[in-house]
Amino acid sequence: MDKCQIRILHLSATKDWGGGENHLLNLVTHDIADSQDEHYILCPKNSIAHARFKDKGLRVYSALMLHKLSLNYILNIISLCKKHKINLIHIHDTTALTLAVLASKFSDLPSFIFSKKTSYFIKNRKGTLHKYNHPNISKILCVSSKTKENCKISIQDHSKLEKIYHGTNIEKLTVRDDYNIRKELGFTENDIIIGNIANHWRSKDLATFLETANHVVNISGRKDFHFVQIGQFTKYTPAFFELRKKLNLEKNVHFLNEIENASGLIPQFQISLITSQSEGLPQFIYESSFHKVPVVSTNVGGIPEFIENGENGMLTNPYESQSLADKLIALSRDKELCEKFTERSYHKLIENFTSRNMAEQTLAAYKKVLYGKN
Repeated sequence: MDKCQIRILHLSATKDWGGGENHLLNLVTHDIADSQDEHYILCPKNSIAHARFKDKGLRVYSALMLHKLSLNYILNIISLCKKHKINLIHIHDTTALTLAVLASKFSDLPSFIFSKKTSYFIKNRKGTLHKYNHPNISKILCVSSKTKENCKISIQDHSKLEKIYHGTNIEKLTVRDDYNIRKELGFTENDIIIGNIANHWRSKDLATFLETANHVVNISGRKDFHFVQIGQFTKYTPAFFELRKKLNLEKNVHFLNEIENASGLIPQFQISLITSQSEGLPQFIYESSFHKVPVVSTNVGGIPEFIENGENGMLTNPYESQSLADKLIALSRDKELCEKFTERSYHKLIENFTSRNMAEQTLAAYKKVLYGKN
């Protein structure tokens, strides 16, 4: 094997686009000089991920996935490994892990690296434990220290676990001046915009987002606060709309669905609010820090590894909507504290949480698997 050439097949079996897919994009489009790594991506046919990777001019292939145990996807793994002489498979979600394990039963495949992008505990089921401890897996890259600790309960060989923060691509973060939230939604200049960017998944706990807004707007009487939520609508969305109506928040909570380059709108927020019940380490925190917008968040997953309560942001336990509301109101009144938080978060991001750091550490992990520690 040519030690200067690493050919990686990335497996993504999700049809939507989220933080995990953004991580994959940042990884395969790095600009590290003389790295000589070649990246190939396999995605579900007609998926959002496949379309976006294709638009970027990447080496992307698609496989028909009528159900999660897609034989077509399995056969594509095998054929692409042979066609491109793949020497490492990087797996980016649990469905793709299942398919890779199944593919290994039909063909000799190169070593696996699996990215664990959430802090969820691995389920204590025989089949699940088998795939996470599969002998083909040489490394499990954990998005945070919390994720790594949670994995230790189920992973037999702890030496396979390695923490690599995903980071964000600061070179591609831009400010959008073509969409004015305040003007589009009819806010006054004195209104306070509390922003959130997240797809409508259970882990994001947007019910607590609404309950927090209720404490601020209705219980504390702060009608000048407007909560703007941007993210892909899902099967959970109707319940959020119903709760918004029940809480009489239709004038103060605004769901905008998915917006292209939504991170470019973050500078229009006065405060970024995260109410998640489970997380890895969300891009929204990095993006808010880059744009110097202060963060109020729940203390779940890897979030406390970036945001230290009272040092560069405010944290509270999950589901505690009143505490979140109190922190939003207090922070909105303290401009000096906001500036302290944002300056500290910005410097922390630049020093340790960029996608370049992530790519360098991931490439080092590839080399450890292929060539050993030396």
